Amino acid sequence: MITPEMPDCLIVTGMPGAGKSTVTRRVAERLPHSARLDGDFISRLIVSGRVGALCEPAREAARQVELCNRNLCTLANNCSDAGFTPVIDWVIPDRKQLDFFLSLLPDRQVLFVVLAPGIEACQYRNHLRDPQERFDFDGYEDLDAAMKRELGDVGWWLDTSTLTPEESADRIIGEARRRALVK
Repeated sequence: MITPEMPDCLIVTGMPGAGKSTVTRRVAERLPHSARLDGDFISRLIVSGRVGALCEPAREAARQVELCNRNLCTLANNCSDAGFTPVIDWVIPDRKQLDFFLSLLPDRQVLFVVLAPGIEACQYRNHLRDPQERFDFDGYEDLDAAMKRELGDVGWWLDTSTLTPEESADRIIGEARRRALVK
């Protein structure tokens, strides 16, 4: 169980539609002292000149993703130092990006959970979203293959295809320390 005595950094990732936002909100609500750090929100702090993660020019998109990652880790360190468990909600697609996070969280015990309900469930859930919240994405197969190849042996891959958000949150709180520690 994640406890307030040792404020770990919990990173919850997965493909668009995996349930990251809903599940991280539920996890954060159940912890006695927590902060939910939403990568989408942080990336949207750039108002003028914003380039989405998969958009062009690719070099600028990569620069802005790195800035978002740095900001997420700075916030996570600040929250943890203040006694709040940081719960990060963000797509981390490969080992390089995860290693970057770990380098910026050197004094933290990082728990890494990949929500993995499968491509069809992600597409269906994304389709159910309000149109303004929907993420138009056609790279599910490539992202799924890349994440499994590069991160398949890291952290805890939690199949949430048959779980409610509440059940997913309860499992993360109950089992993450044992199953999701990044070494």
